[in-house]
Amino acid sequence: MRGWRSIIAGALCIALVAMPAPAQVSPSPSPGPGQAQPATGSKTFSQGELDQLLAPIALYPDSLLAQVLMASTYPLDIVMAERWVKSNPSLKDKALEDALQQQPWDPSVKSLAVFPQVLAMMSEKLDWTQKLGDAFLAQQSDVMATAQRLRGKAVAQGTLHDTKEQKVVTQAENNQTIIRIEPANPEVVYVPTYNPTVVYGAWPYPAYPPYYWYPPAYYYPPGYVYGGALLGFTAGVIIGGALWGNCNWGGGNVNVNVNRYNNFNRSNISNGNWSHNANRRGAVPYRDRNVAQQYGRGRAGDTASRDAFRGRAEAGRESIRRGDVSTRDVGSRNAAASRNFGGRDASGMRQPTAFDTGRGAQARDLSSRGSASRGTARASGNFGGGARGGGARGGGGRGGGRR
Repeated sequence: MRGWRSIIAGALCIALVAMPAPAQVSPSPSPGPGQAQPATGSKTFSQGELDQLLAPIALYPDSLLAQVLMASTYPLDIVMAERWVKSNPSLKDKALEDALQQQPWDPSVKSLAVFPQVLAMMSEKLDWTQKLGDAFLAQQSDVMATAQRLRGKAVAQGTLHDTKEQKVVTQAENNQTIIRIEPANPEVVYVPTYNPTVVYGAWPYPAYPPYYWYPPAYYYPPGYVYGGALLGFTAGVIIGGALWGNCNWGGGNVNVNVNRYNNFNRSNISNGNWSHNANRRGAVPYRDRNVAQQYGRGRAGDTASRDAFRGRAEAGRESIRRGDVSTRDVGSRNAAASRNFGGRDASGMRQPTAFDTGRGAQARDLSSRGSASRGTARASGNFGGGARGGGARGGGGRGGGRR
């Protein structure tokens, strides 16, 4: 385990070393029509970027959304957990929980093992996962507010409402209207799938088209027409105590359901406040300068930060040069995803160009330093990390829509 963990870290670091230090967003006096309004002061992520990042998960049930946000701050653990889950498909329920206790990953990542489609999305689209985690650490209240605003847009479009899988509850909290999404059955959670360019209505940020991803057809219940609904659901998951995160909408953060946490992780914590564990971050740098300093990494993207993992990056390059199979696997999964979804779905509609074999797979391949750095630097707008499209250079793909 230790060997391939280093290889994964090295492959990821190759992309990260090439990333330029992020420019701090400065207010613009007069953005053009439809352009993203920059964040106030020197916030790292603009509102357009936040909408782009939250679009594929804002309609998740509250407890699952909280779990994804926490887990996104540990991208290396996500990759390792996803590989482990794929290698142990027969582990279910109690056997899975028992096996997870022996793994070193952060508890928030372990919990997602019961949702393999979510874990697969986060692992295959690692660039999005890292950005989401960085945004959550740097601008937690902005991230939570963005999820609420996107839910409000979906309600206005008539695409977010009660179903047999979930309940949509609107209530007042701290003098603001809050939209909660809860499982219809508290013990069974369904993961919604949807096209953000449809469920939210007209997208106001052409430079930041929304990310999205459709799970493979085998994640859906029997009889489900793949791609045939505005808001579909994968097969239900009996969660036990796996989801212990909670969206504290009024406070603009997430916290922990202590009882569920202790039950699933077999621990005895008493503090319900969630905090990031920098020790599980590995060599992955923090994009936001203040967050990097908070966790002892200095300025994100500076020379000292790069030097901290230069050795691992060199080891990763050497593995790639030798053609190491484990390293190739990190990128080949993305190429496989492209082949699986680049054609047409069961309803006969073409899937997003982000999954087309070739350009999309190349941009996603972590073992390709140039492609990964270009995909990051140009702020690609879909999960495939395409280099052009979306109405503006660097917008990525074609806004995640079908053609």
